[in-house]
Amino acid sequence: MEAIWLRRDGAARVVVFFAGWGAEPSDVARLGGAYDVLFVRDWRVLDELPDLSAYAERLLVAWSFGVAAYGHWQVGRSDPFTRKVVVNGTLAPVDRERGIPPKVFAMTLAGLSEESFHAFLARSHGADQPRRAVDVAAMTAELESVRDRGPAPEVRFDKIWIGTADRIIPTANQRRAWEGQAGRITEIDAAHAPFAHWSDWEALS
Repeated sequence: MEAIWLRRDGAARVVVFFAGWGAEPSDVARLGGAYDVLFVRDWRVLDELPDLSAYAERLLVAWSFGVAAYGHWQVGRSDPFTRKVVVNGTLAPVDRERGIPPKVFAMTLAGLSEESFHAFLARSHGADQPRRAVDVAAMTAELESVRDRGPAPEVRFDKIWIGTADRIIPTANQRRAWEGQAGRITEIDAAHAPFAHWSDWEALS
């Protein structure tokens, strides 16, 4: 895991953002609000988080593969969060009915290159994205770790966002994954990376 403080101003509240594969701080840096913000990525190893106990409120926002990563991370640890939110992700990251279909995942893994990664970013955001440096070996290893860890144990989330234009984790699979939790689900007309939909963390939570 790599943990990056995007904002650390001594706020009373903190957001811990468990990011998706290939995410950059710029994906969510525009979101405002009276929060310190810790951006966490790279799910090859599930390390410890910094001590968050000084914060009065501790918000987890888990996006994409960050959802299953959190589910696995939580095993054997006390829950440090006062509220937990899902954005376009499930606890079964590679799954025919509740995640990315295994055949699609295998094709992504087998064909990973700088060009294919930028095609993935365009699908994820619903538009072409600026070029990024791509460490193909590290990103391949992260995908393999996500696959090998498998589905995460059940976790209760307080809010679940499902994008109806998600081209990475099919919308129908997300709906199946969260069946029985209708009171906590909100669907939005947005791509897999939907963060332009909100102006601040409060609206997302």
